[in-house]
Amino acid sequence: MLLPYLALSTISNGRILALVEGLSTCERLQCDTTVGYGGSPDESGETTLDALIVDGLGVRMGAVANLHRVKDAAKVAWAIMNYTKHTMLVGEAATKFAIQMGFKEETLTTNVSKKMMDMWKTNNCQPNFWQNVSPNPEYSCGPYKPVNQTYIGKNKKRFIDRFHHDTIGMVIIDSDRNVTAGTSTNGARYKIPGRVGDSPIPGSGAYALEGVGGAAATGDGDIMMRFLPSYQTVDWMRKGTKPVKAARKTLQTIIEINPKFQGAIIAADVNGRFGAACANLGIFKYSIGEKGKTRVESVPCI
Repeated sequence: MLLPYLALSTISNGRILALVEGLSTCERLQCDTTVGYGGSPDESGETTLDALIVDGLGVRMGAVANLHRVKDAAKVAWAIMNYTKHTMLVGEAATKFAIQMGFKEETLTTNVSKKMMDMWKTNNCQPNFWQNVSPNPEYSCGPYKPVNQTYIGKNKKRFIDRFHHDTIGMVIIDSDRNVTAGTSTNGARYKIPGRVGDSPIPGSGAYALEGVGGAAATGDGDIMMRFLPSYQTVDWMRKGTKPVKAARKTLQTIIEINPKFQGAIIAADVNGRFGAACANLGIFKYSIGEKGKTRVESVPCI
């Protein structure tokens, strides 16, 4: 993906605009149907978007979550960072803000996302994210009601694969060693409407710190947001840990509590060191861009 590097080399403040362009490119291409419009519908059949932009210089941030009917999630996050004093806007109010800023309101539903919904309903709404409700969500569609208002049951087994939880995460470091990081996603496929995952959460989906580096994460967002893995990885680097080891340390903390957790972290420091680590995914592939060229590397998971 060369567009981010072209932006980085030709535009003042290029690192931020390169990040936005890189994320936006994946949104337009609907990468793996897990980023951008036309993928990962929620239970109502609607696709909604999340995005996060973090600039390590001053730790400036803009985030949007549960964005409806606007395709340019990364650019909306950038607008929040630049045109407001807030960090995050969510839901229909975020859509109203985006329209006010000149973004186009349009459906995010496509024939592909409609087909996903048809298949899901035919399969008795499997998989889903309900537990401890009636009718039994492992065999039936809703609407659901609590089994017992005072009963707290066991957590349901989680169904995770890269098409149900995935994100584009990017870390960019320019020639002046300034760093940015960000994410964009359409969230978990068949999520309960209103659900927000880790991707737009500062410190969870991505994080960057001047003089240190940046990190971005992907995987089971409902677990990851409880640990702020991108922040933790950058903090390990701040203390002198190299990027790969920092990412592994962070993931180890998560799987000590959630042994079956699936996810990955990419990390890079301002000294030019970079890498990735993953948990329970087998092999994780990530791309590196330097001097206008890209390559793909892979790492075995812990």
